[in-house]
Amino acid sequence: MLENAKVATRLPAQDLERAKAFYAQKLGLEPTEERPGGLRYRLAGGEFALFQSAGAPTGEHTQIAFEVEDIEAAVAELRDRGVVFEEYDLPGLSTRDGIAEIEGNYPSKGTGERGGWFRDSEGNMLSVGQPFR
Repeated sequence: MLENAKVATRLPAQDLERAKAFYAQKLGLEPTEERPGGLRYRLAGGEFALFQSAGAPTGEHTQIAFEVEDIEAAVAELRDRGVVFEEYDLPGLSTRDGIAEIEGNYPSKGTGERGGWFRDSEGNMLSVGQPFR
């Protein structure tokens, strides 16, 4: 039944106007639709929505990932817009200038991935990634 369904991510926002400004100014994204309590964004390969929420996300895991063609260019542009990337130095995951090299990937995506993580204005953990073959 669900194998033909479309999938869309939902991210909580305690302050929807603040989140809308962050996504516009920092990520260069404008909502394609708005309704009371919600913003919908459509991208080339999917969609996501921000919804007004009294709760705050933990931000402890990736909640949405943007797959890009050139991660260095994406990170540089986002930094120019004021986005702050997380730095990690953990067993099996360390970043260098905000970007980690991750071993292994789904076979159709390649042999690994390079990725970087940042938080939006609401504490949601977002990432950019570039598969490598």
